[in-house]
Amino acid sequence: MTVTALNGYVDEVADAVEKFHGNQLVYIGWDKHLMFCSANAYPLPPDMPFSALISDVLPGIHGCHPDFEKINWDKVEWTLDGQDIKPEMTASLKDNGVGHKSLLSFMTPGLNGYKASGS
Repeated sequence: MTVTALNGYVDEVADAVEKFHGNQLVYIGWDKHLMFCSANAYPLPPDMPFSALISDVLPGIHGCHPDFEKINWDKVEWTLDGQDIKPEMTASLKDNGVGHKSLLSFMTPGLNGYKASGS
C-alpha cells in the first residue's frame, strides 16, 4: 500500500511504477517453504507471459530449494492479492490481473518444505 504524507512531507513516492523503467514490482512467495522467509519483490514486465514466470523467473528465485524440481506445475495452487486464481499460462501477467506491488503466492500440494518441515 502506498502512503503519502499530508502537507507535502513526501513529495514523491519512491516505489511508484514509473520508477521501474516499464517493469512493475511483483511480490512472490512460496507457501509452506520458509527457507524463503517471506515474499520478495521482483521487477517484472507486465507483458511477460505467466508461463515465463514459471520457466524463466522462479528457477532463479526458488530453484535452490530441494522441493523445486519436484513441483508438478499443473497442480500448483495460486493466490493473487488474497484471491485464488487459475492463471492463463499464455496470457501476460497484466492480463492475469497481476499489477504493481501485487502479491502472488503459490502452494505446492504434497510438498511442504525440506523433509516436510515447512522450511
